[in-house]
Amino acid sequence: MEIAIVGGGASGFFAAITVKENYPDARVVIFEKSKKLLAKVKVSGGGRCNVTNGCPSIKELSQAYPRGGKALKKAFRIFNNHHAIQWFESRGVPLIIQADNCVFPVSQDSQSIIDCFLAHTKRLKVKIEVGRGVKAIRRVADRLKLDFTGGEAPSRIFDKVIVATGGSPQRKGLVWLEKLGHKIEDPVPSLFTFSMPTESITRLKGIVVEKTLVSIQGTKIKAQGPLLITHWGMSGPAILKLSSFGARLWSERGYGFKIQVNWANEQNNDTVLDTLRSLVKDHAQKKLANIRPYYLPERLWRYLLQKNDLPAEKKWAELGRKGLNKLVRVLTNDVYAVQGKTSFREEFVTCGGVSLESVDFNTMQSKVCKNLYFTGELLDIDGITGGYNFQAAWTTGFIAGRLN
Repeated sequence: MEIAIVGGGASGFFAAITVKENYPDARVVIFEKSKKLLAKVKVSGGGRCNVTNGCPSIKELSQAYPRGGKALKKAFRIFNNHHAIQWFESRGVPLIIQADNCVFPVSQDSQSIIDCFLAHTKRLKVKIEVGRGVKAIRRVADRLKLDFTGGEAPSRIFDKVIVATGGSPQRKGLVWLEKLGHKIEDPVPSLFTFSMPTESITRLKGIVVEKTLVSIQGTKIKAQGPLLITHWGMSGPAILKLSSFGARLWSERGYGFKIQVNWANEQNNDTVLDTLRSLVKDHAQKKLANIRPYYLPERLWRYLLQKNDLPAEKKWAELGRKGLNKLVRVLTNDVYAVQGKTSFREEFVTCGGVSLESVDFNTMQSKVCKNLYFTGELLDIDGITGGYNFQAAWTTGFIAGRLN
């Protein structure tokens, strides 16, 4: 049996190893169009590789996917994050689960994951051909013929083909699969940061607020988590989650909208008001600048005071009802204008791709082309930041690699 893996990334390698472990006599070859293997694995997590997430349940795991969560919930019963952790550790890559449930190699180096994949493909005699892109797949009875880019390499026929080419930023990169009869969802960026060229808060670049609640005006889309102020706008897990869950909406709006930041991470305004009244009572003669509610960074707190025309030297006892209401408003509903996005080029994530309607998630086999399988971000699946996108790659790669 001859098996082709199209794509030398995370899900491609995972699928190739799974195939050989299930079918030792199969001849497996990975085709990678670039000269680099596992490029996204190398740069992910700042070069540390956030392998998966340590959340305890399949329900919680599946909720981290704005698109594909329902289908993955079933797939996770076959191979989930706990299976992935066991998979890597049993193959000589010890992992550590951080307090935020992000899972990294103990080495804190993505090369540990790359070395694991390369060692096992070598041991299992998986052939790897780089600089070999596939431009078309054609049916030949029950087998599949691959046509390669460049015109120099002859077409080759395989019994089964697993496509693991990753996300395409443009629809034209998916036409070759659409021609086979697969439904394609238009790709748009996911996991991006917000550009705020007209907002003065960018002067506070580098400040991190660990607990925030962020939302978009006029929608029900919300996210919680750390927020990072940058020289171009805002980033951090809360912003990346927001960008992911609203990816299609933001694209339709041309990436122009208003973000509401709740610096107190408290949805009940009366609770925030009570907290501020307690500060007035306990620190009546202290200056506003010297007593920071919710442990906000000093520069941010001073900025918020200035934004609301509250002198830093003013005493808490002098606030009055009007002053308290101003603080409640800015702590729970601080509004900023977003005018664009900034993407992580190396860790580019898209929503869109091959529609889940075209794939049998019990096998990852195409519903319209027998013996053709799909894995990873090529599918209309994407997760929030925190190791979830790699987990989708491991899960779909494992299921496809069983060749059921």
